Amino acid sequence: MAGQTGTGLAEPGALCAQQAHRTYARRWVFLLVVSLVSCSNAMLWLSFAPVADIVAEHFVLSMAQVNWLSLVYLVVSTLFGLVAIWVLDSVGLRGATILGAWLNFAGSVLRIVPCVVVGTQNPFAFLMGGQSLCALAQSLVIFSPAKVAALWFPEHQRATANMLTTISNPLGVLVANMLSPALVKKGEDILLMLGVYAIPAGVVCLLSTICLRESVPPTPPSAGAASSTSEKFLDGLKLLVRNKAYVILAVCFGGCIGISYSFSTLLQQILCASGYSNGFSGLCGALFIAFGILGALALGPYVDRTKHFTEATKIGLCLVSLACMAFALVSLLQGQALALATTCSLLGLFGFSVTPVAMELAVECSFPVGEGAAVGLIFVLGQVEGIFIMLAMMALTVQCSERSFSTCQQGEDPLDWTASVLLMAGLCNLFSCILVLFFHTSYRRLQAESGKSSSTAVGGADSRRGVDRGGAGRAGVLGPSRATPECKAGASLEDPREPQSPHPICCRATPRAQGPAATDAPSRPGELAGSVLASRFIDQAGPHSSFSSPWVIT
Repeated sequence: MAGQTGTGLAEPGALCAQQAHRTYARRWVFLLVVSLVSCSNAMLWLSFAPVADIVAEHFVLSMAQVNWLSLVYLVVSTLFGLVAIWVLDSVGLRGATILGAWLNFAGSVLRIVPCVVVGTQNPFAFLMGGQSLCALAQSLVIFSPAKVAALWFPEHQRATANMLTTISNPLGVLVANMLSPALVKKGEDILLMLGVYAIPAGVVCLLSTICLRESVPPTPPSAGAASSTSEKFLDGLKLLVRNKAYVILAVCFGGCIGISYSFSTLLQQILCASGYSNGFSGLCGALFIAFGILGALALGPYVDRTKHFTEATKIGLCLVSLACMAFALVSLLQGQALALATTCSLLGLFGFSVTPVAMELAVECSFPVGEGAAVGLIFVLGQVEGIFIMLAMMALTVQCSERSFSTCQQGEDPLDWTASVLLMAGLCNLFSCILVLFFHTSYRRLQAESGKSSSTAVGGADSRRGVDRGGAGRAGVLGPSRATPECKAGASLEDPREPQSPHPICCRATPRAQGPAATDAPSRPGELAGSVLASRFIDQAGPHSSFSSPWVIT
């Protein structure tokens, strides 16, 4: 039988299949450009929210109109979300990113027109038009992190790459929360603020046009990348809506995304009604994002090592629910600056940090549906839910003229947000409970990459410890190999060779690993080699490490 000889030698073609995966240094350039576009887009999204009262007074707008400058992002992304998913999966990452960068820059310029053209009759139309173009850009960019991670990064770096790209969006929100109150003290400062935000939009537009040369690397970094977007767009959507685990994740985590959008947009109005300044509201928004980024930086590598996607997501959302209840109570009190800052920090720490993990979980439970569709549909649902949550919170407010401690400057009676923040906390608890109780899934992409399926199992003790329901152990995932002498003699795979130049290990037979895990090797080079040399390619001693993988060079 192929791969099983009397001398215990593996067929060289099977080893070539393992060595066919390569990584490229320019994957970090792609990740950086997508991250910068997403960060700039988020800055433009919430540039008005931290100074909503001053914007309303300067342009003679109502607070509802100012809120719509942020809410339009959710509306446009909802209407064009499916189109953006199709563009991402069909046109490719490069085209979608460049188009998004140009739309982002055009929107940032259009917003400046009411401030530089004297006698503009309807400034709201220009502001809304610019925000709408930026919202179209968001639809193309915000769905990208999981696809960038899947197409350009090896299995043990995917969660980290997804995390780095995803946190660029809240990083932009952080900058907006800190920069807008610092720049705008009176209505005349709005022009300066809009100009400052247009500069990075122009820079990233130039970078994306110049630096991005291809949507996918010449050689995939993993077996999962080789089969990415294996389902057609409409067929993939049908598979998603029939996938019970995915639907539960999309509705519940999408609801949490909608709550996050509402919180970020309405934070200044909630706090000014309780007597807090715009500067303090911006500080709370900045702490919300900063602690979320710190949490993501810690959680991403941990999940890359352990593959505990489900556990991390469920625990994170439970902690978010507790923090949201605390905010709902503390935000209604005066003189509780320290408690408010603490609850906002905890909300970000537990909420934003789990977002990239949940996106990876969505890809795992929906494989082989394309990453753009799997992640994009969650964001579309999140934006739909965000629209309804934000409108409900605004509708539940009541004008309260006796609140003399209010610091709101829009010229109207301050609003009572009690019912609104309690609604937000209640919905957060509801979504978390449903996800914890009813969400269970296997990790399909990891199973495929380890050469396993739901109907067959590889012989040997290690094959019985594979990907389990609700969590994946190391034994069920392709781990790092202990490099053979032949591999050590080979050249680095970071610098791509010509297609005709084989890796040295492919030119000769290599001693076969002994033991039950080494049985049943596939006879075709194109097969996933999870069952080939299992003891060689699965590290029994520790988690994934970039120093021992034969096709990942750091």
